[in-house]
Order: sequence, then C-alpha cells, then structure tokens
Amino acid sequence: MKNIFFYQTDIGVLGIAESEDFITNLYFPGASVPSDAVVNETELLKEAGKQLQSYLSGRQQIFTLPLAPAGTEFMLRVWESLRAIPYGETRSYGAIALNLGNQKASRAVGLANNKNPIPIFIPCHRVIGANGKLVGYRGGLHIKEHLLALEKQYGIF
Repeated sequence: MKNIFFYQTDIGVLGIAESEDFITNLYFPGASVPSDAVVNETELLKEAGKQLQSYLSGRQQIFTLPLAPAGTEFMLRVWESLRAIPYGETRSYGAIALNLGNQKASRAVGLANNKNPIPIFIPCHRVIGANGKLVGYRGGLHIKEHLLALEKQYGIF
C-alpha cells in the first residue's frame, strides 16, 4: 500500500509518498497522484516533510531518508549519480554520462533525469545544460531556479 501526505511549502503543496518504509515519490503541484494512494501521514512521511521544510529554509543540506525510486537499472545508476552531486553544485548531462562511463549517453541521462520519481530528495535540479543554462524540470524552471538559488545562498563554498 502506498501512503501519501501533502505539505505546504514555499514552492507550493508537495505530495510525498512512501511504501514499505521507503520514500517512493515526490509530487509537485498539479501532478496526478496514484488513485490507490492512501492519504496517511506515517512517521516516515512526517520525517520526510520535516527534512524537506528544513532543506527549503536553508537549514539542511543532506537528506537522510530511505529512498526507493522505481526505474530501470540505467535510471537507478543515473539517480545514484545525482545523489552524489554536492549541495550547491551543478553538473551537466554530459558530465554525468561521462561519469557513468558513456559520454554519448547524455540524452539518456536527460530522459532518466526527467523520470526521477523523487525530485529534490534525488537532486535532479542540480543538472544543467552543457552551456550552463537551466533546461527542463518537471516542477517548472522557476522551481529549479529557486532551488539552485537557495543552495547558492546557503551553500558553503
């Protein structure tokens, strides 16, 4: 059974879902949520909401939550690479592809990035175009820009 709970944040109402003691999804405003999800604030969701609010206020840089994104083996490798991008830093799609051992896979990295079911907790907002421009974000470029500005403001460089 998938539990979901919604949290009011400064970037809108975000839904966080968990199943079997793992965070499985984060939903931006306007996203469709599974019809079989039960609105139930479990202890894990309460902790995820707390960490999310702490992150959005600049008090937390690293999430300590059990995550279980569903995807292909390649997607899982990409998402693990995203989790390795330090707070306040960015990487290009090409750099991630190169890190995974296939510099020609930047488009595939982009597709995996787009399918990330747990944005923010898995920081796909830290991935930018090769020219340094912000490109694509499920929550909208304004949210991506907000998250990167937040990390720049509170990051230690």
